[in-house]
Amino acid sequence: MSLIGDGLDAAVQKAFTRPVPKSAGAQMRYLVKQLKGTRPVAQMLRISQRTVERYVKDQIKKPRPDLAARLEREVKQRWQPQVRARARRQAATTGGIVIDTRARIGYTAPIGSTDEDRLRHLTVALPPRYAARLFEAQEADAGDQRLREIAAEALKEVYFQDDGRRAGQLEEVRFTDIEHLEFDL
Repeated sequence: MSLIGDGLDAAVQKAFTRPVPKSAGAQMRYLVKQLKGTRPVAQMLRISQRTVERYVKDQIKKPRPDLAARLEREVKQRWQPQVRARARRQAATTGGIVIDTRARIGYTAPIGSTDEDRLRHLTVALPPRYAARLFEAQEADAGDQRLREIAAEALKEVYFQDDGRRAGQLEEVRFTDIEHLEFDL
């Protein structure tokens, strides 16, 4: 996945009303129930069907690190789909989304302005239309570059241009070298 995509997922996961299953057995049982069988779970996780059955029966308790990461990621992607959809819908229609980032940000502007890229720490509330665009692009499996472009466009309009009240001739905002990125709904 991508840095921005992972950040969007983390923001939506804060809306969960119940904790995600912690143990490997509970996670495996959840996936077996969701995918209606041990064979699809085994194929998805790239392990044998017998191994899935042993996790379901708690005969194996501790997966190796790479399997544990895949298992947790797959469970989180499927956990509480209605809560996830409600949080996304609310951010995209009324609430908007807050981006907190420390990254190299610069812009293209007319000669004579200070358009030099520099490391900035910004916390900016983005309007619902940008939350909607980010979530739509993420659901369409847009790459990290496209998500980054949408975030840069949002920062340009909301932070640099103050919703059209200043820096009207600003052309492009560059959003690179992301050190920290977090979203909040």
